[in-house]
Amino acid sequence: MGLNDLGRIDEVIHGRMRLGIMVYLADAEAADFTELKTVLEATQGNLSVHIKKLEEAGYVAVAKSFVNNKPLTRVSITPEGRKAFAGYLEALGGLIGR
Repeated sequence: MGLNDLGRIDEVIHGRMRLGIMVYLADAEAADFTELKTVLEATQGNLSVHIKKLEEAGYVAVAKSFVNNKPLTRVSITPEGRKAFAGYLEALGGLIGR
């Protein structure tokens, strides 16, 4: 372990905002866009970019619908995302000596 784990750090997850999204979804399973925007203190545009990057990697799924004629965007962690997040935490733990 140690510096050998540095190469195992997932760059898609490692950014502060994307890490925050993954941490939140690992516990909550799913959240709506406004909820994530509030808890992460993010702007709409910034959050959208980071969710898109996680979605492109297959780590989150995005579902768009309407509730009372208002758009609702729900983001959920995928099984692949959960596995990648567990690997990220394991690699990080190896870097800091657990």
